[in-house]
Amino acid sequence: MRELQLPDGGRLPALGQGTWGMGERRAQRAAEVAALRHGMDRGLALIDTAEMYGSGGAEEVVGEAIRGRRDDAFLVSKVLPSNASRRSTIRACEESLRRLNTDHLDLYLLHWRGSAPLAETLDAFAELQDSGKIRHFGVSNFAPEDMAELFEHELGRRSATDQVLYNLTRRGIELDLLPWCQQRDLPVMAYSPIEQGRLLDQPVLHLIAERHAATSAQIALAWVLTREGVCAIPKAATTAHIDQNLQALALQLSEHDLAELDRAFPAPNRPVPLEIL
Repeated sequence: MRELQLPDGGRLPALGQGTWGMGERRAQRAAEVAALRHGMDRGLALIDTAEMYGSGGAEEVVGEAIRGRRDDAFLVSKVLPSNASRRSTIRACEESLRRLNTDHLDLYLLHWRGSAPLAETLDAFAELQDSGKIRHFGVSNFAPEDMAELFEHELGRRSATDQVLYNLTRRGIELDLLPWCQQRDLPVMAYSPIEQGRLLDQPVLHLIAERHAATSAQIALAWVLTREGVCAIPKAATTAHIDQNLQALALQLSEHDLAELDRAFPAPNRPVPLEIL
């Protein structure tokens, strides 16, 4: 599995499994657990979840999937901004660990900016790290100005990543946030790399997919994976989708392919507010 280097020397898988929407329907639980396990069987160690997803239900699904094989997983979860005070962050993390049935997270993120002072959240992250409950910490949905404020704090400069919305139709980060992170060797985690399926009817994707004997989803995902310093966390709730996502890692988009995609999905020519789904 291709990996990105974290600022402290750790490694972040370039492709993972997202869990948004999981844990919401009991009838789908067995299939969701099976998909996550299948992904781990195929080398997809990175599993991204959050206390918000399914009101903790997604973390419970992940906990079931990793039972007996914690060492096969790189676990990421997130604390809600409403829980981001020092004391509440620690309590929220401990609740996430309980639902995940593990004693530590590999990466813990602040889900988005809220009213809690960053210093309090960072102090909580440091305490959790010192106690061994998290290995790395970072942020999600932080715009360039948020990242600049984060890096004013000594602890903030220890952040491992910024997880943001990024795909062919959401390229605003290329003008500011992505270069900022690249200059600091800070990986970016791209969520919704196929725009929750809304990209799949685009004719240019069909055309390029035919040339590669692939699917439109694989082309859209492969494009994200060509970006320097970016990993992708598409949701895949079935074993078939897991296999298709893995095949995207092997796709080699040509310069002609990339030029066609740039014409069809141009990046904005001026900075835009950070987009969030």
